[in-house]
Amino acid sequence: MSSVNICSGDITITQQIVASSSGALLTSLMVTPMDVVKIRLQSQVHPIAAGECFLYSNGLMDHLCINCGDAKIKAPCEWYNRPGHFNGTIDAFVKIARNEGIRSLWSGLSPTIISAIPATVFYFSIYDNLLCRARGRYGDHFYVPLVVGAVARGIAVTIVSPIEMVRTKMQSESLSYIELGKAVKMTVKSDGYLSLWRGLGATILRDIPFSALYWTGYESLKKVFVHHFHKDHTTFSISFASGAISGTFAAVVTLPFDVVKTRRQITLGQIKIPSADVTKKLTNTSTILIMKDIVNAQGYRGLFTGITPRIAKIAPACATMIASYDYLKQFFHDRNKNA
Repeated sequence: MSSVNICSGDITITQQIVASSSGALLTSLMVTPMDVVKIRLQSQVHPIAAGECFLYSNGLMDHLCINCGDAKIKAPCEWYNRPGHFNGTIDAFVKIARNEGIRSLWSGLSPTIISAIPATVFYFSIYDNLLCRARGRYGDHFYVPLVVGAVARGIAVTIVSPIEMVRTKMQSESLSYIELGKAVKMTVKSDGYLSLWRGLGATILRDIPFSALYWTGYESLKKVFVHHFHKDHTTFSISFASGAISGTFAAVVTLPFDVVKTRRQITLGQIKIPSADVTKKLTNTSTILIMKDIVNAQGYRGLFTGITPRIAKIAPACATMIASYDYLKQFFHDRNKNA
């Protein structure tokens, strides 16, 4: 039986959690260095103002990070705020490792392991359940994973967004739970409940098309490879190759929105921002306007800043995640069947 037909009911919840979390852990260890390079390249084009936040995506999920360049903020200077001029991906990789230590290439790994793995389990569980239901009702057509992938990602990022806001507030100011509750209430009172989803628009514009393209390509390529190599089910190498190819294509198409997310500096309630005028400018700037600014300043090539490290990150990330997930699902399915 092909793992494309393995539904959540064919394996236990614990087995599904193990399969998705194992892939997420391997992915985090593999792709974090490339995203450190990517964010440093993008941020040197458009420096981050002190005391403001930006979105950091590591391939599994997004993290909101605060620039600690403001002396009033009692926080250590993080990796994205370190000085350095890089002429390209290889140059940045070498200089960061040489000048800041090899461990700097895994900066931001801790919040990934703590936050991204549960979110990834949630996302993959939604996708698997929806895919099985949709295929049972509409058949195994190419557009089914396209729609299901988009819907699953939309649900996941919408639910996770406020949680990320709250987590960032705690990290940036070391707040107690009581102080955090007061800060959240102040934010909601000042800007409304929608402020908890600030930046969600740019996330959706990037993640939903990516997921739709990725899952459609992945499921289609997997079928082609299984048929071509005369297999009765997918193998680790087939899933790996399918994930890498479809992930690369989706990454290139959606890169402009990733650049916008990096440039869009997100403010959180009363985090120590430079001024109210800056806050208003940041929260009212649309994705389209930011894109126009990038094109006017750098040309259309500016929308594809960091394309090399993004592909170098996304391709192995998608390949490792889905190959590990599919392999373990198949393993648990065969084990349960033979038990």
